[in-house]
Amino acid sequence: MSAAGKVRLVGVDLQDTEETRALVDAIEADNPDAALLRMPGIVKIQAPGQLVIRRESVEARMGREWETHEFQLSIVSYSGSIETWDDDEIVIKWEH
Repeated sequence: MSAAGKVRLVGVDLQDTEETRALVDAIEADNPDAALLRMPGIVKIQAPGQLVIRRESVEARMGREWETHEFQLSIVSYSGSIETWDDDEIVIKWEH
């Protein structure tokens, strides 16, 4: 496959805390192609093309209201570009 035909991986590294576990579960559910690597203190999530974090999915797993700006409290790093960050979802993908 040529370099032009390859799909680049995007990713996010999150702190592994009690609060973040529901966030990780929501990301995993909304991104079926995502691969998770759980390490002491950090969860690395990678997916081809894009990662979507939906407020509604996170709230369902947390059992409370969740605002997307709370994502900043859990994130350690990310690879890709933030395409969308609004009240309902965050989309991380590479701009080509």
